[in-house]
Amino acid sequence: MAGHSKWANIKHRKGKADAAKGKVFSKIAKDIMVAARSGGNPDDNITLRALIQKAKAANMPNDNIDRAIKKGTGELEGGQLEEGSYEGYAPGGIAVVVKVLTDNKNRSASEVRFAFSKAGANLAEQGAVSRMFQRKGQIFVDKDKAGEETLMELALDAGAEDMKTDGDQYEIITDPKDFAVVSEALTQAGIPLDEESEITMIPSLMVEVADVERARSVLKFVEALEDLDDVQAVYSNFDISDAVAEQLAEG
Repeated sequence: MAGHSKWANIKHRKGKADAAKGKVFSKIAKDIMVAARSGGNPDDNITLRALIQKAKAANMPNDNIDRAIKKGTGELEGGQLEEGSYEGYAPGGIAVVVKVLTDNKNRSASEVRFAFSKAGANLAEQGAVSRMFQRKGQIFVDKDKAGEETLMELALDAGAEDMKTDGDQYEIITDPKDFAVVSEALTQAGIPLDEESEITMIPSLMVEVADVERARSVLKFVEALEDLDDVQAVYSNFDISDAVAEQLAEG
């Protein structure tokens, strides 16, 4: 996906701050709860196994992981979460899809609607925006962590659809059902995966943001959504130009 490295680097700095406040742990825990509904033994549940790897890569304590699994299997209370999604457009026609996991749909709906309204963004009907995205597994590996030919061979043999260069990383695309298998194959080969690796929504068409203030406004809107406790992920089709990304990185 064009522009991933610039956008991911900006998100990465924010992600570190979020981790200190427990937000990252909370979001991963919710994903683990949902995955554990299909079985709490990671040896038999490859999706759960991949999420546990992600949790450990984020330095999530083992107690938190175990508690999330038990909530998902019903051994502990608190795992009754419902999935939901909201779609719309940020100013400038930028497509936005918001995925939530919540124990109170009315609360999450109210919070997401308020965030859209405050940013001057518009909500759309279900399917109006998401049809512009494809659900795919997206794995990132730093170039200094693996050779291109070796990585490509491992990834394709494990079921990956494609691999390409994205800045200082390799980007591997998989079908969602093959994401955990490919991730595990690379991990077993001793290749560390970037923390941004996940099952995501990849836009079919990018919208370039070449103005600094507009880019800052869009990022502020996306971050406001990501900061909501019930929001698991925010997908968008904006791409930040190199010049704008440099200015944003400088503050």
